[in-house]
Amino acid sequence: MKSQGLLIFLILLLLSSCAFEKNTEYLDKLKEPELFLSAMQNLTDIVVYDIFSPPVASRVYLYPTIAAYEIIAQSFPEQYASLVGQVKDLASIPKPNNDLVNPHLSSLFAFNKVGKTLIFSENKMETFQEHFLNQLKEKDVPRSVINASKEYGESVAKAILDWAAKDMYNQTRTYPKYTIREEDQFWKPTPPDYMDGIEPHWKEIRTMVLDSSNQFEPKAPLPFDLTEGSPFQKQLKQVFDIGKNLSEEQIEIAKFWDCNPYVTHHRGHAMFATKKITPGGHWIGITAITTRLAGSSFEDTVNAYANVTIALFDAFISCWDEKWNTLVVRPETLINQYYDEEWLPLLQTPPFPEYTSGHSVISRAAAVTLTDLYGDNFSFTDTTEVAYGLPIRKYDSFLKASEEAAISRLYGGIHYMMAIEEGVAQGQAVGNFVVQKIQTKRRLE
Repeated sequence: MKSQGLLIFLILLLLSSCAFEKNTEYLDKLKEPELFLSAMQNLTDIVVYDIFSPPVASRVYLYPTIAAYEIIAQSFPEQYASLVGQVKDLASIPKPNNDLVNPHLSSLFAFNKVGKTLIFSENKMETFQEHFLNQLKEKDVPRSVINASKEYGESVAKAILDWAAKDMYNQTRTYPKYTIREEDQFWKPTPPDYMDGIEPHWKEIRTMVLDSSNQFEPKAPLPFDLTEGSPFQKQLKQVFDIGKNLSEEQIEIAKFWDCNPYVTHHRGHAMFATKKITPGGHWIGITAITTRLAGSSFEDTVNAYANVTIALFDAFISCWDEKWNTLVVRPETLINQYYDEEWLPLLQTPPFPEYTSGHSVISRAAAVTLTDLYGDNFSFTDTTEVAYGLPIRKYDSFLKASEEAAISRLYGGIHYMMAIEEGVAQGQAVGNFVVQKIQTKRRLE
């Protein structure tokens, strides 16, 4: 009898062991990087739908990503370093008080919670979250783990949102609009809609790592001078002449990097608009392509986005400081006034001052950051714009992609070469500084 009882005990122990192993299979499924990539893509889709301006979009990407990253860093301290002490004013996040908390799952809940707070179309985020919960059920994630991880993720989200609320964004919503200055050299709203200038007070936003918004101030723009043969007039004429003789390749490059979140179209008395990703959103897409090509883990994927979103955020602040300090007039305004009133740039001129080129600054900063993470000569096929009806383009490195993004603004007829060249230099400086200051993934000796 004793031997029979022992046998039954051993059988029950074996069965319970098998059940335990089966119940833990979900852990590997929660490490799939596609879970985070799909959450980021959903956020991008909402950013496009809600028509956030490029600087504001960089903020919408930043805080959810840092919420996710801080959970990863806290959970894997031997591999990743917290951003506390590396970015301004960030305090340590709460620690989990439940052994059932899963760090990967919590990071996703935190990401979505912060993202939902920063966007307008909350119903779209709720729809995504319902789909996400259904995925978890399909992966056999225990309800107790889901509940514990969600509760912890939302506690981290609250801490990150409290920190975000102190970055001067809310205060700048109440600041006055830009008052147009009549002199020719100063920026003025451009056709077809003559929109107010976007974010004239963005330099007031708290930077992540830059000492100040003007830490990397580019050299002054060329003096305004329309005299035939003056340096400024030559650059204006260059935009005019190139715009009339664009090759098919130049047109494709310009359209590929347009990334204007809201382009209006007028047909008689009718007006409609098309929505696209922002310039930062394009590099968010490139980061997804990169992490997939590199076979990055869930943790490394979140790490890549943490670094890239910080670079984009500070790059926009740096660029916008220069734009609204120099107030350089757009080529379209002067060409219509002095050369050809019917001339139109290939791309619709965005509603903010010209110098420096935002694409040039933020693309270079992002490229420098990705190069630091994944190396130079990282070849990739950029499919980011396929969803918006544009073909793919191939690049041998992130830096070469950023160079094409920069020159695309000349082909598009919306920037002088000085804004492009100095924008690249400005972005390089910002990117170098971010790479120097932010050390997230611990280097093994």
